[in-house]
Amino acid sequence: MSDVVAPETAILARSVRKKYGRVTVLRDVDLAVEPGEFAVLVGPSGAGKSTIIHLLGALEPPDAGEIVVAGYNLSGRGRHLSRYRREAVGIVFQLHHLIPRLTARENVEAAMLGTHHRRAERVARGTELLERLDLADRADDQPATMSGGERQRVAVARAIANNPGVLLADEPTGSLDDASAELVLQTFDELAGAGTTILAVSHDERLNRRADRLIGVEAGRTRPVPA
Repeated sequence: MSDVVAPETAILARSVRKKYGRVTVLRDVDLAVEPGEFAVLVGPSGAGKSTIIHLLGALEPPDAGEIVVAGYNLSGRGRHLSRYRREAVGIVFQLHHLIPRLTARENVEAAMLGTHHRRAERVARGTELLERLDLADRADDQPATMSGGERQRVAVARAIANNPGVLLADEPTGSLDDASAELVLQTFDELAGAGTTILAVSHDERLNRRADRLIGVEAGRTRPVPA
């Protein structure tokens, strides 16, 4: 398969396997998410949900199987993966992974480095997204001075800075109070309504109730969840 293919589904995984040492984490995972769909991976801790997000985000390769996201073949390695991570996908990590020495706005701007956006455009986009997530008054503050909920909202703003077609999110609302969670969920609703495909990992019923579909993950395999 070539590095970039015509996308038929936004996210496609076939017979995907992943091991860490002697531990098999994913066993023949099959997954398909349609363009504009808001889907959530649910299941017990250690089932492999976060590993699926890592593979779909091209943070590491699968040991076997096929992965195509937003038309990009992620099953191997190649320079196209840098472009994919920069332009096609946004990732919200469970532990934020903000750059400590940068301000909130600079963290959002950092996602746009290497794109066609000029500095003034990056500043304007960062300001816009922080306002959208009720963080305008924290734009010039560093992560260490923020609450966990504020840091998570900055991470969401960073993940969507480049208007990705696919958004991956690992427990994006689990640590948030109701007001902060609602801001994130409203943002996700708006993105999905505009055609962004969202795949999240969640134990949070507030998020799960907003999803179009739940996908179960258990013992390294996916399974349908009854409606």
